[in-house]
Amino acid sequence: MDGNRVLRDVGASIAATAASAGASWVAYNYLNNQAAEARTVIPHRTDNAPAGDGIYLPDGTGPYRRTRDTRADLYLVVFGDSTAAGLGVDSAEQTPGVQVARRVATETGKVVRYANKAIVGATSKGLAAQIEAMFITGEHPDVAVILIGANDVTATNGIRSSARRLGAAVRVLVDNGAKVVVGTCPDFGVITAIPQPLRTVLRRWGLQLAAAQRGAVRAAGGRPVPMADMLAKEFLAKPDHMFSPDRYHPSAAGYALAADILMPEVLSAIGAWGPAPLPQPPEVSETVEQNKLMSRVRRLLR
Repeated sequence: MDGNRVLRDVGASIAATAASAGASWVAYNYLNNQAAEARTVIPHRTDNAPAGDGIYLPDGTGPYRRTRDTRADLYLVVFGDSTAAGLGVDSAEQTPGVQVARRVATETGKVVRYANKAIVGATSKGLAAQIEAMFITGEHPDVAVILIGANDVTATNGIRSSARRLGAAVRVLVDNGAKVVVGTCPDFGVITAIPQPLRTVLRRWGLQLAAAQRGAVRAAGGRPVPMADMLAKEFLAKPDHMFSPDRYHPSAAGYALAADILMPEVLSAIGAWGPAPLPQPPEVSETVEQNKLMSRVRRLLR
């Protein structure tokens, strides 16, 4: 995600939303001012995330360069936006995809080939192109991990259409033999660099998109993982630790937590989870609910 562009787009979207809802000009101007304030805090990112493509071995070593003679038991590919790419950290080892690939190799005893096809700034509109570009080379993953949604919120792409595009991408991968795990839209409520009440507006849109994504992913044969519900508590409790210096993208610790949350579904998808039931996430993050602006106001009034 490009934080500066995000808030510029949000400012425009708020104008349209306020106008269509008949909101007062006072509210409209206030939210636009909030977007302008946040743009001065969140930096414009033009750098790419570090790459970690290659072969990972069960002994924990890798990545090794892939050659024609390289044998791999499992091909794992990551698609999506800047969080899928791992923007915000200094080394490929710290990106979520590499952490998942290395752990799959060590926990299953399989040789894992890993590739990251994610693009910084991507929305659901670009997801099909990422997948098609891979298929053009004749490659078909065994496991695909997708992290997408935040840019659909800030670009004000429609919730239903964004979820539908994600579902279509999952269906293409499933029909081509892949097990698909999707981390749904994250929770904007944890990004304190975005001021209130704008943060609450974004959070509401993001949670609505995440809910729509879950249904679309399941209908297409994929496995949704509600990242908003499962990450919020830690990110709110330790923002300096969980966010990178741009205060917008996760840090190495934030991506490690994301990998922890994705791992059960990835292992279950390939039949390596075991007999224990999968973790059951909460429907709504109680921690973020308690930190919503209106919740705090009600507590103060009481």
